[in-house]
Amino acid sequence: MRIPFLFAFVLLTAASSFAAEKEKHVLLLGIDGCRFDAVQKAKTPNLDRLVAGGIYSPSALILGDRYRKNDTISGPGWGSINTGVWADKHNVQGNEFKEPRFDKYPHFFHYVKQAYPDAKTVSIVDWDPIAKYIVSDADVSLSTKEEGGDVVASYAKGDEKSTAEAIRLIQELQPKAMMLYLGQVDETGHAHGFHPSVPQYVAAIETVDGLVGQVLDAINKRTDEEWLIVVTSDHGGEGRGHGGGHDNPNILHSFLIVSGEGAQKGKFDTQVYIVDAVPTLLTYLGVKLDDAWQLDGHAVGLK
Repeated sequence: MRIPFLFAFVLLTAASSFAAEKEKHVLLLGIDGCRFDAVQKAKTPNLDRLVAGGIYSPSALILGDRYRKNDTISGPGWGSINTGVWADKHNVQGNEFKEPRFDKYPHFFHYVKQAYPDAKTVSIVDWDPIAKYIVSDADVSLSTKEEGGDVVASYAKGDEKSTAEAIRLIQELQPKAMMLYLGQVDETGHAHGFHPSVPQYVAAIETVDGLVGQVLDAINKRTDEEWLIVVTSDHGGEGRGHGGGHDNPNILHSFLIVSGEGAQKGKFDTQVYIVDAVPTLLTYLGVKLDDAWQLDGHAVGLK
């Protein structure tokens, strides 16, 4: 009589383990024009908890070794971040998007949908070109920037709207993959300067950190889900700009945070790049990377 009892116990234990396994979700969080030394100067409890809950690099590079001809501005940066390939492939060399090749090197949602056709994907930005040119295979793609008036204020309002929409859609749609872009830090840098000694720039980072905290609180309420959050920026800055920064470490250095239960802990001891974001997110979701995709990045920081 003991064998059936033991067999039933094993079945119940296995069933309990299976039921306890949480569904995986990912968030790519982009903070435009954000220098990590300014993050360290600012009061950022929410970015700090992401760092504490994962692995980070304060010096992720926005250009690779193979190709360095594109300008060090948003178009090429966000093209590379969202696709996992450098600008010689996606062909966004500046902010004009003249002949992009996102049909051949698509937004990472494309690969999520290939692996999980029923998965929901959401992109929320307030820099319009991302929504217009880069995003594909999104169930929801929103651009929230308000036109007119002071540009810094309009991006601040756009970031607030983006955050509110992200929270709503996390609750209502339960997206498998989400991209959230916040733009006011970059615009503040252009208006006042990209440097940790600039109070307006530091204040913008602190404001964005508060918005990040609201999103993290919404995610933490999803107790039956396990999220991996990757945070990065498209470039740093020097003075009030960041173009032509090919030899300027203050512009070339972004940062990369990989945070969540599936992430390693600590600080990267090898060089990482902004193109590593997409392979990391896809690998965490269980999407098998295909050499035919010609990704330039690699999965980093996962257990």
